[in-house]
Amino acid sequence: MVVKGDVFDMTPLGMRFTVLETGADTDGKSLNLHWELYPGCNMKAPLVHTHPNAIETYEVLEGEMEFYVKDKWIPAKEGDKLSVPKNVAHSFRNPGNTVVKVYNTHQPALRMEEYFNDVCKVLDKVTDNRTREFKMNFNTMVYLSLLMNSYREEIIAKSPPDFIIRLIGMYAGLRRLQY
Repeated sequence: MVVKGDVFDMTPLGMRFTVLETGADTDGKSLNLHWELYPGCNMKAPLVHTHPNAIETYEVLEGEMEFYVKDKWIPAKEGDKLSVPKNVAHSFRNPGNTVVKVYNTHQPALRMEEYFNDVCKVLDKVTDNRTREFKMNFNTMVYLSLLMNSYREEIIAKSPPDFIIRLIGMYAGLRRLQY
């Protein structure tokens, strides 16, 4: 079970999230996180996605970054806030040379904390518990697709296309893979 203060260490992807309030802390209304986005985070093929049942908000606390919303990249700096409505394609990246700090929420929380926890498990799996460098290869795509197919109420890929994620995830399921 995820609790306040837990860290989702996704450094192979260039990010680290600290839980400020869990869904249980807010009676399911919100998952509140403090993000650290490392230089170069999401610069290669970021996951453009939607949240079919939640609003996602961001407040840049320190540094400069970029948000992808609908069909374009938008620069953001300290103090900027962004709210992404349900079903709107979005992503984020840090093209700079310094760590960017962000306050992030998912409203309602749904199972997003479990999703982030499982992202960490997938990263552990595809890097042999962080002993190998992360590479986006077919094996990684299989495990990430399996993950994405488990959280369809929370997050849907737009790029890469959802139908590809679903097909690869079904392949992973047929092989009875687990992360």
